[in-house]
Formats: sequence, C-alpha cells, structure tokens
Amino acid sequence: MQSNKHRLLFYLLLFLGVLSLSAQEDKVIPLTVKKQKDSIVAPLIPADIINKSQKKDSITQDSSKTKEPLLVDLVKRKAEGYMRYDRKEQKIYLYDKAELYYQDTELKAGIIIMDLAKNEVYAGRIKDSTGVYSQLPDFKQGSQVVKPDSIRFNFDTQKALIWNSRTEQQAGLGSIGSDAMKVYAEKTKKENDSVYFMSRAKITTSNDTINPDYYILVRKGKFVPGKKMIAGYSNMYIADVPTPIALPFAYFPMTTGNTAGLIFPTFGSDPDRGYFLQNGGYYFPINEFVDLTLQGDFYTNGSYGFRGQSTYIKRYKYRGNVNIRYENQINSQKGFEDYSRSTNYNIQISHTQDPKNNPNSRLSASVNLGSSDYYRSSLNQYNVPNTQNNNLSSSVSYSKTFPEYPSVNLSLTATHNQNTNTDVINLTLPTMQASMERIFPFAKRDGLKKGIIQNINFQYDVNAQNQITTSDSLFFKSEMFDDAKVGARHRIPVSTNFKVFKQLSVSLGGSYEDIWTLETYDKFYDADTDAVISEKINGFDRYNKYSFSASLGTTMYGTWTFDESKNIQAIRHTMRPSIGYSYSPSFEETYDEYMNADGEYIQYSRFEGTLNGAPGLTQSSSLSFSLQNTLEAKVKDRDSTATEPKKISLLSSFNISTNYNFQADSLRLSPFRINGGTTILNKKMSINFSANLDPYAIDNKGTRINTLNINNGGSLARLTSARANIGYSLSSKMFDKKEDEDDEDDDDGYVAASGGRTDDLFGRSDDFSDRPGNPNDEDEEVKENPLYKNAIPWDVRLAYAVSYSNPNRQDEISNHSLMFSGNVDLTPRWKVGVSSGYDFKNQGFSLTQLRFERDLKSFRLNFNWTPFGTYERWYFFIGIKSSILKDLKWEQRSQR
Repeated sequence: MQSNKHRLLFYLLLFLGVLSLSAQEDKVIPLTVKKQKDSIVAPLIPADIINKSQKKDSITQDSSKTKEPLLVDLVKRKAEGYMRYDRKEQKIYLYDKAELYYQDTELKAGIIIMDLAKNEVYAGRIKDSTGVYSQLPDFKQGSQVVKPDSIRFNFDTQKALIWNSRTEQQAGLGSIGSDAMKVYAEKTKKENDSVYFMSRAKITTSNDTINPDYYILVRKGKFVPGKKMIAGYSNMYIADVPTPIALPFAYFPMTTGNTAGLIFPTFGSDPDRGYFLQNGGYYFPINEFVDLTLQGDFYTNGSYGFRGQSTYIKRYKYRGNVNIRYENQINSQKGFEDYSRSTNYNIQISHTQDPKNNPNSRLSASVNLGSSDYYRSSLNQYNVPNTQNNNLSSSVSYSKTFPEYPSVNLSLTATHNQNTNTDVINLTLPTMQASMERIFPFAKRDGLKKGIIQNINFQYDVNAQNQITTSDSLFFKSEMFDDAKVGARHRIPVSTNFKVFKQLSVSLGGSYEDIWTLETYDKFYDADTDAVISEKINGFDRYNKYSFSASLGTTMYGTWTFDESKNIQAIRHTMRPSIGYSYSPSFEETYDEYMNADGEYIQYSRFEGTLNGAPGLTQSSSLSFSLQNTLEAKVKDRDSTATEPKKISLLSSFNISTNYNFQADSLRLSPFRINGGTTILNKKMSINFSANLDPYAIDNKGTRINTLNINNGGSLARLTSARANIGYSLSSKMFDKKEDEDDEDDDDGYVAASGGRTDDLFGRSDDFSDRPGNPNDEDEEVKENPLYKNAIPWDVRLAYAVSYSNPNRQDEISNHSLMFSGNVDLTPRWKVGVSSGYDFKNQGFSLTQLRFERDLKSFRLNFNWTPFGTYERWYFFIGIKSSILKDLKWEQRSQR
C-alpha cells in the first residue's frame, strides 16, 4: 500500500514536470528567416534545446571523442536564461540577455547561437508573453555599432547578413557643422569591415528612426562607415508621403573631423539682380589648428561677391578667426537711368590669448571695419540690428610687462573708429604707451606708509600717437596720411596724501609734462586773399608745462532705523563731498603774434592744431566741488529662513559737480552738472538721468551774460539740458516661484563687436550666408507637454529715452522715443515676436519687424517681415535643422 502511494506520487510529479517543460518550450520562439538568394541562412533552434540544456551528473561522461573546432581566441559568454554547449552540433546556445565576446566583437541579444564548426554567430530578438519583441541585438565590431532585428556573422570571412539594421554616423564637413546621421535599412550585407550594401535604407537626422518625420529612401546603396554613402535612385519622404524631391544618384559624406569638400550653393532670384547662386564654395582643413572656407555669390546681372573665413585655435595658447567679405553690386542694366555700380567690403578679425600662456606678454585683436553702408546694402547678409548702428570700431594691442623693480608696462595699440553716417574715420597707427610703477622714495618698499612724507610718490609715463582723420572714400589710399598728426607726451606726476582729524582725506600733487611734436603751424594774414593762412612746418619741436592740485574729501553716513516688524527696517544715506583746487601758470613764451586786416595784433601758438594742442595762454586757478550720493535700504527678506534683512539699492548714484575759475574776467562759475541712476523692481528696470543747470542769465540773443539768473528775475539756475533713459525687461520667468531672485539678465543691450545690439530691440538678424542649424535638440518638456497649460513663456523689453534742450530759451524736446520688443511661445514649437518703436517727436514708427518661428522637430520654419520703412522686406525659410542636410531647404525673400 505504501509502495502504491509512492508510485502515485512519482507519476504525479513526473506529469507536473512534463507540463512545466512544455510551458517553457512554448516560450521559446523558433527564429526563422525568409529564404534568401544568399547561401547564408539563419539556423533553427532545436525543439529539445530545453531538455538538452538540463544539468547532468558530473560523473557521466561521453566516451566518444569529438574534434574540437579551431578558435584563435577565447570565447566569453553569459546569459540569464540558460547557456548550453552542444558538442555534437558544435554550437553554443545562449538565451535571455545573452552576451558574447570574441576578439574585437561584442554581441548582446535576446538569443545568440554560435556555430563553432563554421565560426559563425546568429543573434535575434525574443518575444514575451504579450507578443512584444525585446532585447534587440547590439553588435559592435571595433568602432562600428549596429542595432538590427537579427544578424548572422561569419568570423572568418567577416561577412554578415543584417535585417532591419540601425546605425548612427557622426557626419560633418569641418566648420560647417557636424551632426548624427541615422541609417535604417531593411536588409544589409556586410562584405568586409569597410563596405556594406544596403537595400531600402532610410537616411534621416530625426531621433525616431522607426517612424521619422522625414527621411530619404535609398533603394540600393553602398555604405562605407566613417567615410561616405553612395546611393542609387533616392527621394525624400515627409511623414511617409513621397515628395518630388528626388535624385537619380546621391553621395552622402560621413567623415568625422575636418575634411575638405564642396559647399553647395543656394539657388534663388532677386528682383533687382536676377537669378543667383549664393554661398557656394570649398572648405580647406589646412591642418589641425587652422582651416579656411571660401564662398562666393554670383548674379545674372553681373553682381558678385566672395568671402574668406579662417578659424584657428591652439589649446592653452590662443584662438581667433579672420573673416573678409567683398561685394561688387550692380543695380539694373547698363543703358538704363537707374544703373549704378558700387563695391562693399567688411573685415572682421578676432584674436585672444590664453592669460596663462605668457602672463607678461599679451596680444589681442578685435577688428570690425569696412564700407560705411556694408550692413545696409549687403547682397548676402541683411542684418536688421546692424542697420541701426552708426559706429564700427577696432582695436589691436600688444602689451609687455617687465616685472623687475620698478616694473614697467609697455603697450602698442592700433585703433579704428568709423561713423557710418558721416563717413568720418579716426585712426591711431599706432599708440605707444609706457608707464613705470609708483615709487615711494621715503618709505620702505614692503612697509606701511604713514604721514605726508612717507606717502610722497612719483611715476613716469609716456604716450606717443600717430593720429589720422580721414573719410570712407580715402580709406586705404595714400591721401589718408596727408593730415596725420604725430606727437608724444611725457608726464611725471608727484603726489602724497594724509589724514586730518582722522576723518578728512587730503591729497596734494603736481604734474610735469613735456610735449613733443613733429609739426607746427605758422599763421599770417594774406592781404591778397584777405584771409589768415596757416602754414604747416614739418620738424621736431617741444614745450613743457606744469600744474599743481590739492583736494579734500570725506565720507559721511546717515542712517534711519525703523521697527523690525516693518518691511523697510533701515535706510542709509552715504555722501562723499570733495573740494579741489588746481593751478597752472601762463605759458606766454610759446605764443607769437600776427596783424590782421584791421591792424590788430592777434596772439597764437605755433602748437595750435597739433596732436596735444597748445599750453594755456592765461594763468588758471580754479576751485572744483563735487558731491556723490548713494541711498540704500534694508528690507525684510521674503525667505522666512533668512536670519538677516536683505540690502537693496534705492539710488545707485546721484552726483553734483561744478567749478569756479578765479582767473576769469566773467562767468567764473560753470554750470552745475547733475547725473544719477538706479535699478528697481529686482534690477529689472534701470533708470539713468542727467541735467545741466546754468546759474547765469542770457540776453535776448541767447548769449550768457555776467549776471546771475536769480538777479535777473529768474530762478536760482536755468535748466539748459536734460536727458533720461529708462530700460525695463519683463518675462514670465519673473513670476515663477522657483526662480532665483538674484538671477540677473546679463543681456544689457550694449552694442556688440560685430556692430549690432545684443538684444532684439532693433529686431533679429537674418544672415543668409549660413542659416543656424540646431541639431535635434529634443526637449523633454516638448515631448511630454505638446501644449502649454497655464504658463506660456514670454518676454518684453522696453527702452524709453527723452532729451530736453533749452540753452537759448528754445524749450524743446530734442528726442522722445520708445523702443519695445516682445516674444511669446504660443506652444513649445510655435513662437512669435515683434520689435518696433515710436518716435513721439517726429510722430512715426521706427524700424518694425514681425517674427514667426515654427519648430517642426527635424525642420524649422521662419518668417520675418519688416512691413514698412526704409528696410521694408520679408524673408521666408523652411529647412532641415541638421547641418548635414541643411541644403534641403526653401527660402524666399524680397529686396528693394
């Protein structure tokens, strides 16, 4: 009876075991492939692989001898499901998170079968209970990575068959840009390490290679990893819809790093210059430190332009770039009344040196010069902000420090300043400056300096210049040097300082100057022409002058404290009054006389009109006064965890200054100059103001008279001029509770080195020579939130300016304008913006620009429109964001 129970229990356990093994076999999906013409086919998984994979007694051994395959290296393998080596079939089976490592090959997949006899490996996916495939193969050989649905690879021949492969190649052309190009092919045959043949391959830069928003379908192609892809008939698909954009054959460069190659031009038409090819050229990677890009534009009416750009960099030493543009512009056709021809050019150079490279020697350059109307009439680049800028400036400097005591700083600087409205150009070629460090002859070098004697110090500095003033039409011509002025100024200042009553700071000083010049001017009256002639005399000449000065100043504080429960807990007023006296004698010995037509003798100096001018004819003795004020407050911090109140600025500065000339016969007191500024609203609004107050009255002709205005029936002083500027920036981030209150906007709207503003008050620029390409920068917020809920990002910037002029009782507003710009992100991919302004004095709108931007994932759409004014025009662009395929675009613009 007991044995029957044992027998029944044994059969029950055996039945459950069979069911369990059967269930496991159901989970193993035999991998089969459609029969191909190629002799290589995917192997079938044996049906009894589970049973054969069961562990056996280690004592039991197969007595038959099997010839082991020859392997040149060890095979490392592992799997979470099971691992089995079939000696009879000479195959290794790995299932579930299988990994295999052999030589330079790494393979990860759901299932891996390695045939040791043929030295081949097969890898594929596995399907879970819901029918979803997972654990796609990840095949890596050397630097090449392939992620297919299944793969069969022979280690001896290096050949492989790959189904539904996914590869990613970093492709680019030097400085033009580099992005990842993704290739998805239904079937790929690998011939060797450098050649792949593909069938029905999709090429795209979209992140989604399975369902990309666009792709180029290549029916047949040859793929060389890291170099190129040569394709047969190919056409573009958008949202799986074929487009007429097709090519009978195509070439896709996929090289990494800097590689020479053609830059394909942009085709289009211009209403004034006909059809054109723009931005075509060639890229030269000279070496690993320097490259060169040459591009050109050609128009059917004869206009043309070319550009050369070179970028260089040497890590930890220096970096820079050179950009040269030239354009020959032809309007209309010869024989027509509106025919004209002009040339434009622009040169930009930038060079910076790493401060750690040589602390005692430094070379820097920032050059932006060219034709005055370059930005306004350039054929290739229409830059809205730069059209409103009327100044181009450049500076190239070299400085050298000699650190031995006393140290000496030497610098050579060439500067350029160009007013594009008046075409006036000012140059210094060059300016040489040298200065010796301050020396204290009556004190130890490293000791404390106390008292009037120990604080006595002197310096030496020299400034030599070759100054040129010319016009745009004479620039780069020999005539520009005709009126050059050359001179030097040597200066030795001596000073000391000390305290009086521990509160007053006293400074005493004097200065000696020696002025050199290479030209002087002789004046005489010419009776024949009835004019005063100024004759230039070339040759070295010099004069010296000296002066004395003294100043007394202090700092005073006034604090008002309030109850700690109040929002404003304290206000502090800081005043820094100072009074100064300066004296310089008369230098009559440098003056001569000539007799005019009325027989009067007129004094003049032969140094008038030279670089540093002439010394004073009359003795000067004047007293100056200034008062600087700041106002600060301590307020309760909104952060409840803060232990100290927060300090804010109520008035950053409020300054008053004037001077009194003891030697003047009349009008001894100069106008009071007032200026100040502050920032409020968490530093989002800046306010600056200035004014001039004249204490003297004027006559009916508007001339100042030696009568105080208050004695002439007026106020204490006349307001002769005033100016105020208010800037305000507002954005949705200001209302974000998570925003750091100390976060400041670094964009203050100053003029950039390239000539335009850094903000968009004058609009945003459209550079047709190189559309900016942001590769697929998919934002998680965009993926998860296709539409904004309550928080729509936006920003607004305002700039208000008003000027008042009243020196001769004209009582007029000379300038009164408001500039504004704003941007709104309607959705994460829809943005609109506007830049405009209104001139209240002339009663008209200033430069106005409307902007529309649409992010289409792999594409970008832009439309900018200037609806009226001198620069009335529009611009439309749609194209792929990736720089690899940036030539797949369509742009249209109007030009007047």
